[in-house]
Amino acid sequence: MAEAFAQMPPYCPEPQCISHRDPGGWSFKKKGFFRRQHAPFSVQRYVCQQCGRNFSTQTYSVTYWLREPGLLGALFWRVLACSAYRQIAQELKVSHTTVQRQVERLGRHCLLLHEKLRPLGPPREALVLDGLRSFEASQYWPFDLNVLVGSSHFIYGFNDAELRRSGSMKPGQRRKRSRLEQRFGKPAPQATRSAVEELLGRIVPLGASARLDCDEHRAYPQALRRLKDRRIELRQTSSREARTRANPLFPANLADLLLRHTGANHKRETIAFSKRRQSALYRAAIWTVWRNYVKSSSERLRSPPPGVRLGVIPERLRIEAILVRRIFVWRVPLGEWLTRCYYARIPTRCLPEAREHRRRYAI
Repeated sequence: MAEAFAQMPPYCPEPQCISHRDPGGWSFKKKGFFRRQHAPFSVQRYVCQQCGRNFSTQTYSVTYWLREPGLLGALFWRVLACSAYRQIAQELKVSHTTVQRQVERLGRHCLLLHEKLRPLGPPREALVLDGLRSFEASQYWPFDLNVLVGSSHFIYGFNDAELRRSGSMKPGQRRKRSRLEQRFGKPAPQATRSAVEELLGRIVPLGASARLDCDEHRAYPQALRRLKDRRIELRQTSSREARTRANPLFPANLADLLLRHTGANHKRETIAFSKRRQSALYRAAIWTVWRNYVKSSSERLRSPPPGVRLGVIPERLRIEAILVRRIFVWRVPLGEWLTRCYYARIPTRCLPEAREHRRRYAI
């Protein structure tokens, strides 16, 4: 598959070229080769005869401009093995900044891959919504990772909601929170409602019906009242109920458990917490692809992944299939939040110097 793809470029990689979105009748010609230190050692060059753009077979590879092509596959499994970036760097004998950059690349790829594969029509199963509480930079900056999962355990989508630190605090902690909020400002009080509204609006199409199970958070009914163009039946269950398979919230509870089990950044009392919320979202995108298309629904029964059970993919994806080709962001419709997430525009309030993704070497 990869060889056939390399022999025939499917479309012009230049987003402004007419042959990028409509490759019918596209013409190109070969323009020599260049050598590299890893397989394939000889890479074919091309030039588009419509726009004059130079490109190569590597332009369509997830590993474009990457000196160690095997690094992404190794990172995929280690990020899901509850390892911190510096642990991974020591094992793979690379710098921790290299690990960070390539996990971000992998996260962007997985974000686009899931958007290409997930069902786009009305949900054919009940949906369950929950927010996984985590934090960025310090425990004074908590956030919810909102996850929307089906009864089949398929992860439909996720997003974030920045929160204000709450719960029991000593007087000194309250004073420190006040100083930090005076310096950096407070999170929006309606952040959870807005995030839930965006997530449900993204997954449930206009005019469609859906059934939603969630806990008794007050923001959930508020979000549904704002989605007047969708018919969503809400059923709320107390979070104090036993977390058994009989609990309607079991798919979300299991997703939360797996997120904490596989992610070092979500462990309680950890030193491997996410320094930026954006990093946690990239790791969540990798986790979503693994959970939906790779991991068995039940390890004990060796059952197919949720994506196979739902009919999204015919069989379990191997890492080679996940990384077989690059996905161009211009060819995948993204909403406002997904666009901000892809380009690393999710800010961390106490770290204003956000590193936005800029395509220095990409098209």
